[in-house]
Amino acid sequence: MDIRSAEFVSSYTTYKDCPKSKVPEYAFVGRSNVGKSSLINMLLDRKKLAKTSQSPGKTQLINQFNINNNWYLVDLPGYGFAKVAKSVRKDFSKLINEYILNRENLICVFVLIDSRHDPQKNDLGFMRWLGENEVPFCMIFTKADKLSSSALNKNLKNYKKEMLKEWEALPEIFISSSEKRLGRIEILDYIDNLNKTIKI
Repeated sequence: MDIRSAEFVSSYTTYKDCPKSKVPEYAFVGRSNVGKSSLINMLLDRKKLAKTSQSPGKTQLINQFNINNNWYLVDLPGYGFAKVAKSVRKDFSKLINEYILNRENLICVFVLIDSRHDPQKNDLGFMRWLGENEVPFCMIFTKADKLSSSALNKNLKNYKKEMLKEWEALPEIFISSSEKRLGRIEILDYIDNLNKTIKI
């Protein structure tokens, strides 16, 4: 897929404010500091479209982007250890959950996983929740350039082993690096293929 245009549409405090649309929508979500904004900018070939920050928890709203005038990318708040009050983290969780469960044109959720770490309870729990609610999702392992190929393969193997304790089959898995632009073609082609087959 070629990215011909990528424009920020707006930010929303609740899914109810998102405009109704029949355009396919893909959401990106993950723990705080997983590298979500950097990944989005890499995928869309724009340096500053999604706001990056050294401080976890920068994204606090539903941010919608119009891609090629035929699909939407949505940047959701991170979950996990963001340096915000518990009450705010609870609001983030409600915002994410309500959007995912109620957004009718949402096609797939891309769950970002930091490839440097062992399986995390909040990541596993979030994906379990997606499965329980029959929400299609994929996994994107980020920051693959930050560790050796052997360490990466070991962590992926551990994650798959942990997932298969609860899942009969694994979702689609992508390996990415924003710095090396790794995974860009595979992720965009996956979205492109879905766009060609779905009807909303």
